[in-house]
Amino acid sequence: MSRRQSLRDPRQERRQFAWRAIVMGLAVVALYAVMVARLIYLQVIDHEHYAAMSHDNRVHIAAVPPPRGLIYDRHGVLLAENVPSYSLDVTPEQVPDMAGTLEALKSVVALTPDDIRRFKQALRRKWPFQTVPLRFDLTPEEVARFAVQRYRFPGVDIKARLRRYYPFGGAMVDAVGYVGRIDAAELQHVDGQNYAGTTHYGKTGVEAFYQERLHGRVGYDQIEVNAKGRQIRVLSHQPPVPGDDLILSLDAGLQQVAEEALAGREGAAVAIDPRNGDVLALVSAPSYDPNWFVDGISSKRYAELRKNAWRPLFNRALAGQYPPGSTIKPFMALAGLANGVVTADQQIYCGPYWQIPGDPAQRKYRDWNRYGHGMTDVSKAITQSVDVYFYRLAFQLGIERMHGFLSRFGFGSATDIDTTGEMGGLLPTPAWKRRARNEVWYPGNTVVAGIGQGFVLATPLQLADATAALSMRGERFRPRLLRAVRDPISGKVSERPADALQPVQVRQSYWQAVLRGMRNVTQRPDGTAYRQFRGFDYVVAGKTGTAQVTSHIHSDNSSEATIPYRLRDNGLFIAFAPADHPLIAVAVVVEHGGGGDVSAAPVARRMLAYYLEHNTERRNGRLVLKPDLPAQLDLQPTQPRQAGAPS
Repeated sequence: MSRRQSLRDPRQERRQFAWRAIVMGLAVVALYAVMVARLIYLQVIDHEHYAAMSHDNRVHIAAVPPPRGLIYDRHGVLLAENVPSYSLDVTPEQVPDMAGTLEALKSVVALTPDDIRRFKQALRRKWPFQTVPLRFDLTPEEVARFAVQRYRFPGVDIKARLRRYYPFGGAMVDAVGYVGRIDAAELQHVDGQNYAGTTHYGKTGVEAFYQERLHGRVGYDQIEVNAKGRQIRVLSHQPPVPGDDLILSLDAGLQQVAEEALAGREGAAVAIDPRNGDVLALVSAPSYDPNWFVDGISSKRYAELRKNAWRPLFNRALAGQYPPGSTIKPFMALAGLANGVVTADQQIYCGPYWQIPGDPAQRKYRDWNRYGHGMTDVSKAITQSVDVYFYRLAFQLGIERMHGFLSRFGFGSATDIDTTGEMGGLLPTPAWKRRARNEVWYPGNTVVAGIGQGFVLATPLQLADATAALSMRGERFRPRLLRAVRDPISGKVSERPADALQPVQVRQSYWQAVLRGMRNVTQRPDGTAYRQFRGFDYVVAGKTGTAQVTSHIHSDNSSEATIPYRLRDNGLFIAFAPADHPLIAVAVVVEHGGGGDVSAAPVARRMLAYYLEHNTERRNGRLVLKPDLPAQLDLQPTQPRQAGAPS
């Protein structure tokens, strides 16, 4: 018998069966225990998390951009507002054939290649479930046409928005600026949560400088949708917080008068309230309509603006850097008096030209008057704009002392006004010339700097700012455009205090001598602007300026008519009024306008006349401003929010 033929053992088999049954039973119990534990975890311990996930399957959170704050002038006139508009929005994940849809939409609404290009760029920055605007500002006819054929375009819908609108067009753009479609670079620098759903952003001017204050805080809607993503109902609404309303220092009427006075010419005009730094007008000519940029300017129109030889996109008031010409002379006279180089009543002979003592080349620095002015003191030098007087004064002062004194009026540096795009001027020194041009400084550079030529450059804003300080006998304030902020919910108006700067302190007798000369410019027959202000209702202190674009033309004694337009002199004029208690200071530059008395002074006269006639009244024989505190203004309320309003 072989060993493989062993007998069966029933007892052993029963023990094996029982053991296997126990193991299987334990396994089943363990499996049920795991299932129960997981069920407890899902249903009890982590219930809120999974309940929220389930909730999200049918509820979408939609951002509600806040309405952008409104912008007013100092009298409560709306400069930037929000008007109802309709846009065509696309939700990419609901569109089965994007290319076909875009092509088919062209027969319903007007779509330009620029619209398609911007839409495709925006698509790359959005999630598929987020809506992307395809066309803004639909016409009523386009809205009606699309409503009839809406069934053809799944994922495409019309949305009501508030569109930024500038009622004054180009008259205010140099100060107020404009908004445009937000781009990828701007999205990198903002709070993504607060800008959810925002389509527009401040690009220039006050709109850009106060972007965060104007934007407000985003709100949210909880929206129940069906399986196709269609909205069923709004479950809850958290309203957005509107942006603050801004009350600017600008006078809309004065701004328009300045623009009209500069019409047809290249130039800039800036007016400032010297008592607090309020910028009353800030105009660059020619200009452009900011409404073109709000929803995206066409390539053709933008190319036309860029190719325009008069450069309408260039803000001359803030970034135009011009030789100040003779408008620098009142400041030079004050520098000479303060440094003891001349005295107020000192008479100096001023012939037809002046030469630097010991100059081997014996170069002649000529006066504008070929016969000279004879014996001249400080006031006469300003009244008749005597070049020879200031050649000699500048040489005796030296460039370092000139730089030190003129910089106290803000020349050579930006004013830090609360807007974008400002450029600093140039107040040169030998160190600057060595660094910038790798050349030494010559005495002749100092001489021509004394009449505002050579390397000296100033912006119209700087000239107006310095003139305001001059009119206040050295008291200075930082130029500002924002005068007050209005809370759109409570209506509370918070005024912004003036920002006083370090004053320029010199003896009162020096101020009197200089200001007397400026007053005589418009009041005496020998004043360079007398003809322009003869019979004017207010006493004005001013100074004309004529800055050469090239010296070659004038050395040939060419007549103005024979000089090519681009080589003609720039005309300048600075002024303040009333002369004894100034309420407004202005600076005007007219490019290639010739003499400042015939080109820039008439513009300043119109501005001064308008402002003083419309903003002042006489009390006890004295001209004073009418009260116009921001808290007393009758401001329109912020536009009511509409769904999907842009910011």
